[in-house]
Amino acid sequence: MWIGAGTLSFLVIVGTVVYLQRPATVVAEAPQTDVPRPPEAVAALGRLRPLGEIRRLAAPVSGFGGTPRVSKLLVNEGDAITRGQVLAVFDSRPQIEADLSALDAQIRSVETEIPLLRRQVLRYSQAAKVGAASMVILEEKQNALTLSQRKRIELIAERRILEADLADSELKSPIDGTVLKLHARVGERPGADGVLEVGASQSMEALIEVYESDINRIAVDDPVTLVSENGGFEGSLTGRVERISPQVRQREVLSTNPTGDADARVVEVQVSLDRDSARRVETLAGLKVIARFKAP
Repeated sequence: MWIGAGTLSFLVIVGTVVYLQRPATVVAEAPQTDVPRPPEAVAALGRLRPLGEIRRLAAPVSGFGGTPRVSKLLVNEGDAITRGQVLAVFDSRPQIEADLSALDAQIRSVETEIPLLRRQVLRYSQAAKVGAASMVILEEKQNALTLSQRKRIELIAERRILEADLADSELKSPIDGTVLKLHARVGERPGADGVLEVGASQSMEALIEVYESDINRIAVDDPVTLVSENGGFEGSLTGRVERISPQVRQREVLSTNPTGDADARVVEVQVSLDRDSARRVETLAGLKVIARFKAP
């Protein structure tokens, strides 16, 4: 009996030791799943421009190789214009008008002489046939008539040149559209930029300069939201990417932030505005905007 109780105690102690030395069960933690973050929108600077051709109108070149001064400027930036409308007048116009008047007087004088010379040639020709006039005098009258006729032709050709100069002394719009920018004022001599710029359409689009590192995140038809950088209009405009330029070039639209990178390489993205947005800014050509591109 004593031996049996001891044996039982021994077995209990051994079992307890074995249980305690058993490796603990490791509960595997469930793998954590990262929630994907939506890509951030691309932001870039740009400007508004007319949806159509833009023409830079220059002053005529004078006979000395220079350009005349602006004597009258008949439009302001943002004005709607029509084809053929006079936009500016140059100070060369009064002199051209005076030259035309003097030339017209010479033409009238020659045209008066020609019939008289013709009658003299006819009279001396008839007299020479009967020996009443020498052939030398007849030839002199014929030469005088020829010279007068030639002078008339030269004067008419000179008048056509002056007429062209007179037409160029007024700057007329070649298209219907809007005055975008004035490069010269009254009294100034226009430089390489010309007198002014006109846009062929009053509807607006946006030209955005996207950093070359961000261009792969933008695609045609992506929605775009635009706001004014300097408060040129309230709220925001909406549109879509119309075209992405295949060329990379240097940045032109500079930020008001003085730390901005003026030498950055960008790609031009053309954004067509919704009808309501385009109507709101139809007179704000050249206004700087901030565009935010969002994936559809």
